[in-house]
Amino acid sequence: MTDIYTLHAIASLVPQGSRVLDLGCGDGAMLDYLQRERDCSGYGVELDDANVLACVKRGVNVLQLNLDQGLTVFEDASFDVVLQIDTLQHLRNAETMLRETARVGRVGIVAFPNFAHWPNRMSILQGRMPVTKRLPYQWYDTPNIRVGTHADLAVLAERNGLRVLDSFGLQGGRTVRFLPNLRAGTSVYKLTR
Repeated sequence: MTDIYTLHAIASLVPQGSRVLDLGCGDGAMLDYLQRERDCSGYGVELDDANVLACVKRGVNVLQLNLDQGLTVFEDASFDVVLQIDTLQHLRNAETMLRETARVGRVGIVAFPNFAHWPNRMSILQGRMPVTKRLPYQWYDTPNIRVGTHADLAVLAERNGLRVLDSFGLQGGRTVRFLPNLRAGTSVYKLTR
């Protein structure tokens, strides 16, 4: 999770009392917030040992799974909402995981760094890979397997038979609905089958 505003903006998309699955939940901050503030329940999925321990310390139910191996442990529509916050760009099977998100949850919420944000475009024009608050790594040491743009996810969703219920950008503590592909560092999509 990148900042408190992003946490709140994404949490506001999760209905009160929902059963939530948070894929790549990190230290469990989002699920902890949803449990305390929105009376939600559910599980986080995380691979990193230190993050799993942090989830346990927060009181967040967590399963240690490798998302690249899929979500076969969960039945269809097991959750009201499945979150993929800053996860998709780290996965080898991003397309499969997007379909699995919609299969396992009635609604999927996906957020990721928007590579088409204007400062990133300026870096590319200057011949350099961008290093920003949302993409803080040098090209040679990034954990990101791929980068995507706000517009790319709409195409990927359509190609996989998913419906976009809502999409917007987040930038500097604000929701960006006008030209989010250009004006927002974070892209957010709410999807369903």
